[in-house]
Amino acid sequence: LAIALVGSLGAYSPAESAEVTNIVWILGEDICPDLSCYGTKGVKTPHLDRLASEGVRYTRAFSTSPVCSTSRSAMMTGMYQDSIGANQHRTANKKPLPSHVIPFPLLLQKAGYHTGLMASKKLDLNFVHKSSELFPGGDWKNAGDKPFMVQVTFANTHRTWRRYPGLPVDPKKVEVPPYYPDTPLVRRDIADGLGEMQKLDQLVGGVLKRLEDEGLAEKTLVIFIGDHGRCEVRGKQFLYDSGVQVPLIIRWPGHVKPGTVNEDLVSAIDVTATVLAAAGLDVPKWMHGRDLFDEKAPKRDYVMLARDKMDATHDSMRGCRDKRFKYIDNLMPERAWCQLNEYKERSYPVLALLNVMHLKGELNEVQDRFMKATKPEEELFDIVADPFETKNLAGDPKYKADLERMRGVVMSWRKDIGDQGVSESFRKGGWSSKYPTRSLAEWEKMLADWEKRVMSPGGL
Repeated sequence: LAIALVGSLGAYSPAESAEVTNIVWILGEDICPDLSCYGTKGVKTPHLDRLASEGVRYTRAFSTSPVCSTSRSAMMTGMYQDSIGANQHRTANKKPLPSHVIPFPLLLQKAGYHTGLMASKKLDLNFVHKSSELFPGGDWKNAGDKPFMVQVTFANTHRTWRRYPGLPVDPKKVEVPPYYPDTPLVRRDIADGLGEMQKLDQLVGGVLKRLEDEGLAEKTLVIFIGDHGRCEVRGKQFLYDSGVQVPLIIRWPGHVKPGTVNEDLVSAIDVTATVLAAAGLDVPKWMHGRDLFDEKAPKRDYVMLARDKMDATHDSMRGCRDKRFKYIDNLMPERAWCQLNEYKERSYPVLALLNVMHLKGELNEVQDRFMKATKPEEELFDIVADPFETKNLAGDPKYKADLERMRGVVMSWRKDIGDQGVSESFRKGGWSSKYPTRSLAEWEKMLADWEKRVMSPGGL
């Protein structure tokens, strides 16, 4: 990074501006737009609802990847993770970034910004870095006379979850997606996740109150976004909307009309570009992200999505989404969606339930699809008609033109970013693709343990 800074950073200088903007980037872990301002049933999020009423709420915002280290690597650089070698979650041998790619905090530092981390200090990046170089300053109170950019990360929404007596969510009021069986365990698990969203709302409210108390609210750009989708079965680690759609709310007094609702397609890497532009910096030409407030920047016709190794589970998918369709190219169709993943097996109560019901033949066709031993090579969903992505249209002749169009978009994108795809060594790596990975008796034992813990009045 030091070599890159000497050679490249001087090319980026603040645009002439009399105004200096403070920036607070609030990151919620493992969340979809499960807020009351997005219409989610059973949840109350008054602080984030207020933030949305004071700024702009994006209804079609997506991460580039459905897991933390890859999506955060993309946001840190404004680049697709597959273009910078940061696409394998939990990479053992991390590599430096390409010499021309500079993480955005270093660009801000060159422009005179204080950069720091608050709340969680975890960065979780898939490239060689030093947190002390990217965010050396800590709390914004340490900024002195400098403008500040702080990233505030809240991890309570990451499994495991707690239950908060003052923030109850009624399981009877939650919405159960059709790919889950409607059982008390499923409803309780969804309610527990929404309870953590309500806790997250309180934590965000504390940050917003502090800005107000210190007289900083009117001169601070506030961004709230998730790093990827929710940590539930068929969410995190997969390219369905439940794994990649995130909330995005931006408040910028004097620049953003309060109460705006934006339906454009937005990628999380666009936030990176927007932060630089708000600080008075030109967005580097090598960056894939686009300034959301630049009226000259072309709007996205598609958001691009990718998944590779997750922990020790090897799988690979590429995809794109427009305002109507989602396309997924399963590069390893011979592997099950639910091949062994220790993280999910020790964290997801509903996974045990689905395995038991699958092995007993008790799931309906929609619910059982995700438990199959192999995947189709391609998936196409009409999001407008089928928002839960339950009916694969890839084989329907009526949608042939849409399939070919979106397949072409993904192929061109992969070529443009230098995507390496699946090597033979990658295909042979990781856990066995055999499924199920446990016997019925083993799954029943796990399910009984989950039901005892999750369904108890005292909580998890």
